[in-house]
Amino acid sequence: MASLAHARPVTFILTRDRPAAEAFYSNVLGLSPPHDDGFAAVYDLGGATLRITHVPDFKAGAHPVLGWMVDDIEATVSALVAAGAGMTIYPGMGQDDRGIWTSPDGSARVAFFPDPDGNVLSLTQAG
Repeated sequence: MASLAHARPVTFILTRDRPAAEAFYSNVLGLSPPHDDGFAAVYDLGGATLRITHVPDFKAGAHPVLGWMVDDIEATVSALVAAGAGMTIYPGMGQDDRGIWTSPDGSARVAFFPDPDGNVLSLTQAG
């Protein structure tokens, strides 16, 4: 059986409004302009592939679908907020006023934010 341990991952984001999603992922998140393969907007995520696909009746789930490991979560949150992203603060989770949560053992700091369709995205900084 073939192993996927070293295969390049592909992730999928669904959207009701592909132009709005492309504007968000390109302009707010700063991803390189996508390639349009005739079905999806295709982005390179540092060697992995992100496909943003239009689904007219899509409804986002409540949990993260894509995240990034970052070196400086505070600077990244500041840059994303300045670009138009809004961090999500969940009641009772214990995040700071910027939406950054610290794991109980201090090994990770995490922030969450939605894309235009409500897909939950995240940032993680290893402790």
